[in-house]
Amino acid sequence: MLVVNFLLLAAVLFCIGVYGVIARRNAVLVLMSIELILNSVNINLIAFSLMHGSVDGQVFALYVIAVAAAEVGVGLAMVLMIYRNRKSIALDELSEMSG
Repeated sequence: MLVVNFLLLAAVLFCIGVYGVIARRNAVLVLMSIELILNSVNINLIAFSLMHGSVDGQVFALYVIAVAAAEVGVGLAMVLMIYRNRKSIALDELSEMSG
């Protein structure tokens, strides 16, 4: 397969993720959209790594996976605490929490 195919897949995943972050009001769906964005970055890193014949992109992809796992843990903990206090995880209602 050509590198262009992987880059096209990554671009589609990135666009879906950005749309999900902008359009969704549910905090869990926003976290899932951020995961899509990070997965598209991983595909790009691995595609360029294979194209250049080095393992640097694959090593960076492992770091991105570790950061994504930490983000899921912290993000879901925050969502659970917000749900416990507010009984809703709608992001529109979080602006009322300031002050």
